[in-house]
Amino acid sequence: MWVKLCCLLLYFLALFVLARVFEAVAWYESGFLATQLVDPVALSFRKLRTILECRGLGHSGLPEKKDVRELVEKSGDLMEGELYSALKEEEASESVSSTNFSGEMHFYELVEDTKDGIWLVQVIANDRSPLVGKVHWQKMVKKVSRFGIRTGTFNCSSDPRYCKRRGWLKSTLIMSVPQTSTSKGKVMLKEYSGRKIEVEHIFKWITAHAASRIKTIYNSEHLKEEWNRSDQYRVKIYLFANLDQPPAFFSALSVKFTGRVEFIFVNVENWDNKSYMAEIGIYKTPSYILRTPEGIYRYGNNTGEFISLRAMDSFLRSLQPEVNDLFVLSLVLVNLMAWMDLFITQGATIKRFVVLISTLGTYNSLLIISWLPVLGFLQLPYLDSFYEYSLKLFRYSNTTTLASWVRADWMFYSSHPALFLSTYLGHGLLIDYFEKKRRRNNNTDEVNANNLEWLSSLWDWYTSYLFHPIASFQHFPFDSDWDEDPDLFLERLAFPDLWLHPLIPTDYIKNLPMWRFQCLGAHSDEEMLETFPDSESDSDSENKEVFSSDRDVSEDDELSTFQGCSEGEHRCGVEACSCASRYCHHEPCGRKARSYSSAGDLQPDWSAWPSDMLHCTECVVCLENFAKGCLLMGLPCGHVFHQNCIVMWLAGGRHCCPVCRWASYKKKQPYTHPQPLSSEPPS
Repeated sequence: MWVKLCCLLLYFLALFVLARVFEAVAWYESGFLATQLVDPVALSFRKLRTILECRGLGHSGLPEKKDVRELVEKSGDLMEGELYSALKEEEASESVSSTNFSGEMHFYELVEDTKDGIWLVQVIANDRSPLVGKVHWQKMVKKVSRFGIRTGTFNCSSDPRYCKRRGWLKSTLIMSVPQTSTSKGKVMLKEYSGRKIEVEHIFKWITAHAASRIKTIYNSEHLKEEWNRSDQYRVKIYLFANLDQPPAFFSALSVKFTGRVEFIFVNVENWDNKSYMAEIGIYKTPSYILRTPEGIYRYGNNTGEFISLRAMDSFLRSLQPEVNDLFVLSLVLVNLMAWMDLFITQGATIKRFVVLISTLGTYNSLLIISWLPVLGFLQLPYLDSFYEYSLKLFRYSNTTTLASWVRADWMFYSSHPALFLSTYLGHGLLIDYFEKKRRRNNNTDEVNANNLEWLSSLWDWYTSYLFHPIASFQHFPFDSDWDEDPDLFLERLAFPDLWLHPLIPTDYIKNLPMWRFQCLGAHSDEEMLETFPDSESDSDSENKEVFSSDRDVSEDDELSTFQGCSEGEHRCGVEACSCASRYCHHEPCGRKARSYSSAGDLQPDWSAWPSDMLHCTECVVCLENFAKGCLLMGLPCGHVFHQNCIVMWLAGGRHCCPVCRWASYKKKQPYTHPQPLSSEPPS
């Protein structure tokens, strides 16, 4: 994950540098920057009208270019970047969609239950024609959609009883505006009562109702009182302008940021005394002033701070974000980081997309799960101070010059999605190239794997987990017999008891305990020879052969640990510890060992045995006694066998104990040895 995060940060750095390169190229070709002011006198009438439409100021009664230019100057300074964005938006011939309501519930959910937006709905009565024609309605939809106003059509034929209850007996226009200044307040529906059915008149009606929600100041005394008043709003934005009403984008933002930011319009048209404005630092109009507990910020002095809805919306969102804004931002960043896996993963194309889908699902699930406790944490009542300090940090960081550059770059790349996607793809291809080069230097085979090879390996992985039982005696590596021989699966299908004999890796065998069998008080070879009289020639000759073979066994034991008993087990009657059945505490191991000593039995050295192993002297696999120095192996159930015998037993596919049938790869409760009986006779 850290690699993908570093790649994403590197990509953002590349976007930042690329934006500065574009600015340099634009300055070299045209001789101006995006933040450079434009003189409205040098603009044509069409460009001036375009600027007014983007700001939301009516110009239908202004036929002269001079009047239009003055209105542009009264609404705010014009920058090259704003002019470019306005002209580009006008040239774009994208059709804006409008909602068709199906009934009362649909209308209530979208219009009456929406607390932070404006709706314009055309109601078509039964057997009546619409109030606004199709052509004019499309123009209206395109005009109001610039300011975030949503539109829709309600046909009374789909729900006549609701129209009758509402009193919509004729075709009309309905406007939905939040009634109060609090977040999630009531919604007020207003009906258009004008006689002129024209786009400009309807738009004036909309902007007039939206502007009525903004607090308006007409004199300096009222301004002084409002400036020094402290209320629930921590952030306030003032517009000082010589206008009849605020621009439509300013009114639309006041609805969008209801409960977060207070919008105040200061009409200085008829002011004679502007001394108090100079006292608070306002020396020119129009001015957009943001007042926060940290101080005063003049909007429009930094990069990307245009007099438009989109620019001011991104600015206010960075200062006073909602939880939903932070969630959407984290969602975008997490998915951009997850898509880096498509280029970091090497190998087959199908493998890349499988890993990508898995990463997308994992990251998004973790993101949603991690946000749930955060939302619950923010609902706690005693965290208001933490919330205020967080917003203060946002305000400090987002009023810097670097933050204005980031906002300007965000608006630029979001308005050019093709450029954003192409740069992301190019960055990913560079990552893929360097990652492939690095893995080739490390001689990684997966770089050259094709789709068929990877699908084959995926099938092997799936079938190994499908047929292998989940056994946890030890942590095993993933390698199985099928990786070496893919035909093993087909061979297994020939047996009707496939499910009765699951394939189990044999790697656990090397983790089973092993030790050598030793005896207490064992005599030397010379002492053992002296115990047999010379008169018994048959026994003497037989014992000599036995001792010579025993020496051979001891020499072979020193050469190999895994073959220490291979020869001795065929001759394990030699120098064996003659242990009686009383030393074996399990019935299958309780066979009496054959003794070659007439003087007495030798006792095994149980201290060399693991504590969880059962004491016995015979291997039930080969039915031979344990010879001195013979290599033994124990199973989890506690039974002990010759190492070579039990390895051959387990490797043959019988993964269980020959005595109790306990699985040889599963742990078992340790065995507790009973107290040994005293060998002394009772007194």
